[in-house]
Amino acid sequence: MKTIIIAAGYATRLGELTKNFPKPLLKIGQTTILDRMLDDLDTISDITEHIVVTNHKFAHIFDEWAANRKGQKPITIIDDGTETNETRLGAVCDLLLAINGAPNSQDSNLNAPIDDDLLVAAADNILYFSFQEFVDFAREKQTSCIMCHEQPSIEKLQRTGVIVVDDQWRVLNMEEKPQQPKSHWAVPPFYIYLKKDLPLVRGAVDNGCGKDAPGNLAHYMVEHTTMHAWPMTAGRFDIGSLDTYYEAQRLFA
Repeated sequence: MKTIIIAAGYATRLGELTKNFPKPLLKIGQTTILDRMLDDLDTISDITEHIVVTNHKFAHIFDEWAANRKGQKPITIIDDGTETNETRLGAVCDLLLAINGAPNSQDSNLNAPIDDDLLVAAADNILYFSFQEFVDFAREKQTSCIMCHEQPSIEKLQRTGVIVVDDQWRVLNMEEKPQQPKSHWAVPPFYIYLKKDLPLVRGAVDNGCGKDAPGNLAHYMVEHTTMHAWPMTAGRFDIGSLDTYYEAQRLFA
């Protein structure tokens, strides 16, 4: 299994703080947002490599970070070539760059296309649980999987992916930002796509999948293959604004 971290956004809601610096590498205490996530992922024996997809503006910063990180798994930095928020490729296209063998930011040669199970994650969350639980769930179900958590707020459900599941946690339906949510199961940006489903992933955009949010791909996959949802056993802290970044510093530093 390989980890693909989607980190090509420009974090415009954080203003000057991320004007010339990537949000995932902002400090929380003595470490960074992304390091906290990778420290957990490093402990999972199934995972052999971390691939971080970023943009051209921040690729050199990620290169320096990767060269100095003292982690347990190798890190590859993929540069998606964009330099502004207006020209960004979108999370789904960034994922496709990684799995189809894009060049990394330090080497113009193409990496080999990926033919492994994938754990895909957004880079701006602090988790109160281990990804090991999610990997174990996918191994048990032997399907591609998404996470879910109960969200009582209708307003918040209208701004995220929402799923309907059966009593075995098979996903029956998924909608992005529904005006009338069919359940209270919200979907955070963490996914496992098994090797057997990668042909579907590779063909998703050509067959009408939305490009911008990673949930667009999950929505597409639910309609084309069997997927299960793992209910999170604890919470997460999503860093999406200056207020939440400073709150994360207060809570975790």
